[in-house]
Amino acid sequence: MGSGPSFPIVPMKRDKVILITGANSGLGYEIAKWSAMMGATVILACRSESKTKEAVVKMNQEFQDEKSKRTSQLSENTTLALEFMHLDLVSFESVTNFCEAFKKSGRKLHVLFCNAGLGFIPYQKTADGMEMLLQVNYLSHFVIIAKLLEVMQQSGPDCRILLMSSVAHQWGTFDLKTINYSGPPDRFSSKNYYGRSKLYQIMQAAAMGRRISGSNVTINSIHPGVVDTPFWRDWDSGIRKCLLCCIKCWVAISSFEGAKCSIDLTVNPKHAGVNGLYWVDFKIVTPSSDARNKQKQEELWETTLELVRPYLTEEEMKRINLRN
Repeated sequence: MGSGPSFPIVPMKRDKVILITGANSGLGYEIAKWSAMMGATVILACRSESKTKEAVVKMNQEFQDEKSKRTSQLSENTTLALEFMHLDLVSFESVTNFCEAFKKSGRKLHVLFCNAGLGFIPYQKTADGMEMLLQVNYLSHFVIIAKLLEVMQQSGPDCRILLMSSVAHQWGTFDLKTINYSGPPDRFSSKNYYGRSKLYQIMQAAAMGRRISGSNVTINSIHPGVVDTPFWRDWDSGIRKCLLCCIKCWVAISSFEGAKCSIDLTVNPKHAGVNGLYWVDFKIVTPSSDARNKQKQEELWETTLELVRPYLTEEEMKRINLRN
């Protein structure tokens, strides 16, 4: 399973439900595959059904490859329990429909992994009036958490919410007056606003962690490292392509290596109850000063609630904002 620290293979039953956004490629693919190979039912929440079906076929092939290597404690099932659900994080309507469909299924939810995200893209505004990185990387996942929190609270002990953040949170400035960029497109800093979206996730984990402390649900954020994944498809300029080539050759690790800490936090029983923290390479790490500033965390929380209020019911608003 590669060199260095790794995750345990934890046999799980099929009634263990793990939901992962952006699970048909990159980090999400590895988290989904290994969780399913340990026996869990994994919901692949993705935009493209065809690409997800291709990923499912590939995962099952790699499952058989692992079995042929006699990797211990893998699921005894002949095929993996993988299911596609349509989700487009660009649209709050799609997010709402996705959450309602999941709730109507009557399933429990033990792990919600908010993995999907966009990278360094030019300025774009969604149909909902939000800057694209803000909505896809942060707000849409916030809405999913708010809508599915009740399900998780009713799903038994040790339910986990995980957010795929980044060390790039250090690049983002904290300025709530410009949280939803509205300036000239040519003045938009994709580096800054990508960093902001990752900063918000770490701050969300801390603020929400306080609100759900002592319950059966925990929340944590993760930096996976510089990983060679489809994330880099958004780098389209000549200079960035040259830089990307250097990154991939000299720095970037594989999706599997980058996913190890995430898989560990998804399945490892020893992390039960660990809450509101930021993880890098299997370790709890101190994020930037803005990320750990409680006053700023609360200011972000209140601003976020105002931005997503139209997409949440009063009950969902109360539940997500409940303080213990």
